[in-house]
Amino acid sequence: MKTEKQLNLVIGVDGGGSKTLAVLANLKKEILARAETGPSNLRNVGIKAAGANISEAILKTINGISGKNVFSIFIALAAVEEEFKSEKEKIKKEILKIPKISKALKGKIEIISDQRAGFKSGTDEKDGLVLISGAGSVCHGWRKNREVKVSGWGWLNDEGSGFWGGQRVFQAIFRELDGRGLKTLLTKLTFQRLKVKTKEDLLSKIYSENPTKIIPLLSIYCDTAAKKGDRVAKKIMLEAGKELSLAAKTVIKKLNFQKSTFPLVIVGGMFKSKIVLDTIKREIKKVAPKVQFIQPKVEPVIGAVKLAIEKLKYGGIKS
Repeated sequence: MKTEKQLNLVIGVDGGGSKTLAVLANLKKEILARAETGPSNLRNVGIKAAGANISEAILKTINGISGKNVFSIFIALAAVEEEFKSEKEKIKKEILKIPKISKALKGKIEIISDQRAGFKSGTDEKDGLVLISGAGSVCHGWRKNREVKVSGWGWLNDEGSGFWGGQRVFQAIFRELDGRGLKTLLTKLTFQRLKVKTKEDLLSKIYSENPTKIIPLLSIYCDTAAKKGDRVAKKIMLEAGKELSLAAKTVIKKLNFQKSTFPLVIVGGMFKSKIVLDTIKREIKKVAPKVQFIQPKVEPVIGAVKLAIEKLKYGGIKS
């Protein structure tokens, strides 16, 4: 076995709305350590809390080693190419407040969008699309020197995402309880899974805890109800698929991919739903019949690892 000094290592970080995942890997993409901490979605928790959770995750991955043999670290975050684009240095400063990290990793950190990491987790191609739908949703495409991004504007938007679907489940439950809507299995399932007995309990659970964490869970219950034939749930999941399809089709048209063969990498928990997955494949094929759908067999954080390795092998590290 090689000693620490003989190893060239990288770290990939995927900062999400529910958790932050960091992995330590060698140049063969073999994972040597991994750690999970709290969320680091900048829109939800802010720079200070995000930086603290990222730092904690990194520290856990280099526990027991100096970290000086880590030569490249890529941190994938949402919103760093939108409203936080000018804040990347502030994010780095928060992370580098920890002495061990500053000593070992200063000048080796690259902050990138979660879309780049998601795309890289599924393909090494330069051109193509990534469609992400977890707690939030976004579609991003690249072609030659052009790139287009649609959706991904936060949990008040993000059509087709887990949060979006969860909002609709919440609305359907109270429509039934008020007598304004159809009876739905969603009510029973949600009460059971969240261990509440009354609508007041449900309101307290949703609003007094972390809404951005709990509401996306309702989309999971929605898929369960849809599989059992619930009409309300099926309609929500079908609409989610159509919204995600619309995002992808918009990017495809803007980049003129309609007649081309190109990869479309699909990332996120919403695609575990057969209704959502079948809908996007059917709808997107209508405008781009040669599209190649890719569902990565690895986590998005591996995309960050792959980018860190490429940076180490082929390019200098930005400070």
